[in-house]
Amino acid sequence: MNARLLLADKLVLGAYFLAVLALGMYFRKRSSTPSGFMIASGRLPGWAVGLSILGTFVSSVTFLAYPGQAYNSNWDAFVFSLTLPPAALAATLFFIPLYRSKVKVSAYEYMEKRFGTWARVYGSLSFMFGSLARVGMILFLVSLVLHSLTGWSHASIILATGIGVTLYTMTGGIEAVIWTDVVQVIILVGGALFAVVLLVADVPGGISGILEIGSASGKFSLGSWRFDLALPTAWVVLLFGIVENLRNFGVDQNYVQRYQTTRTRAEAVRSVWFAALAYIPLSLLFLFIGTALFAFYRVHPELLPQALRGASAGDKIFPHFIATQFPAGLRGILVAALMAAAMSSIDSSLNCVSSLTLLDFYKKFFRPGADDRKSIRLLRLYTLLWGLLGTAAGLAMIQVQSALETTWQLGGIAGGGVIGLFLLGLLFKGARSRHAAAAVAASVAVIAWATFARDLPQGMTWMECPWNPRLIAVVGTVALLGVGIPPALLNSLFSRKRT
Repeated sequence: MNARLLLADKLVLGAYFLAVLALGMYFRKRSSTPSGFMIASGRLPGWAVGLSILGTFVSSVTFLAYPGQAYNSNWDAFVFSLTLPPAALAATLFFIPLYRSKVKVSAYEYMEKRFGTWARVYGSLSFMFGSLARVGMILFLVSLVLHSLTGWSHASIILATGIGVTLYTMTGGIEAVIWTDVVQVIILVGGALFAVVLLVADVPGGISGILEIGSASGKFSLGSWRFDLALPTAWVVLLFGIVENLRNFGVDQNYVQRYQTTRTRAEAVRSVWFAALAYIPLSLLFLFIGTALFAFYRVHPELLPQALRGASAGDKIFPHFIATQFPAGLRGILVAALMAAAMSSIDSSLNCVSSLTLLDFYKKFFRPGADDRKSIRLLRLYTLLWGLLGTAAGLAMIQVQSALETTWQLGGIAGGGVIGLFLLGLLFKGARSRHAAAAVAASVAVIAWATFARDLPQGMTWMECPWNPRLIAVVGTVALLGVGIPPALLNSLFSRKRT
């Protein structure tokens, strides 16, 4: 079958992009103030915000990397999904009430109130680094599919996609982001369901055939439950998921900024629960696609090129299936779904980092009194600049072999200590700025060690980090709390004695 986009596919993609750009232009007037651009002036319904949060969760990392993980290995990524409800409960009880009552837009305002300006800067910079890595990875994953379909270079696809998303985000602000996400999530789920139908139809025995082949190869396993933190066991994924999802709901600007876009606190709570619970069956859907792809190519090995007959096939296997097995027109719909998955995360990240640049740096250190007209011009300029940086990050990731592993590791490096700092301030009233600063320094040092002390030359192996790279965020958080809690408790104890 022809693996290139035909006219019908191009028409579908063209119509989709025109619709997205039109939506951005439609919301331009409603985003003409800083409040409108950053939080939609708090006027959005909770269900729409919930779909937008879900779109941020899914992205093209889930769309391509989850099938790739299931194809190459097993369903251990589903353990990560199971940690979402506890994180949503923490958001309901602590995070949303705190942000709706004491914080305006920046998630890191609370850290400043608790520990000083340095803590706000640390949190903001960590988020910015993580966002760049995420945007770059998502753009790279998009290029995998479009390269298979068009033959265009990865670099040209990343450039075109990055610039296109940047333009509509800087035009329509957060309201355009959220309503575009609503459409994009619907397209994404529809495309994934169609892929399942096609796979079930092409594997002898349908679903039972896929289950039989997958079970025989251990594809439905959640990984080993042996408590070994050096290997990618289920315990490692569980620990990572707990820390990462607490970070998402507690200090990630993508989520915190959305809490402020709803009309009421109750609607913000509903949006979080909708996204957390909906992601569980969605992650199952994409993992099932990976297992179904494994069964399909086990039955039809002649359809798998030699280049994809190895461990590196994972992230590329779904794009290959789309390129070679989908009929014209419908192939364009699924590519549009992939683009939707990518854009729903990129646009959110760009809006958030531009908001933080304005609030946490420009207005904090240079022009606190900047008026609305100046602020909105800067927000659009910052969106453009961050979009270009994110596109450059995408170009740098072309050589990445495993998107899911790389994304998890970069997330740990970027935000491993931030949720620890937040929890230290929230749960331990005796913690002071000096305690927090020492704890952050320890966390940064441990994260650097866990990141770089690997595969060392002979004679230095005693310095290597013994834990799996997925645990970078976990060890960073544990180190911060381990250093910060004892002096905080002592301070509280001495304060009670003095009173």
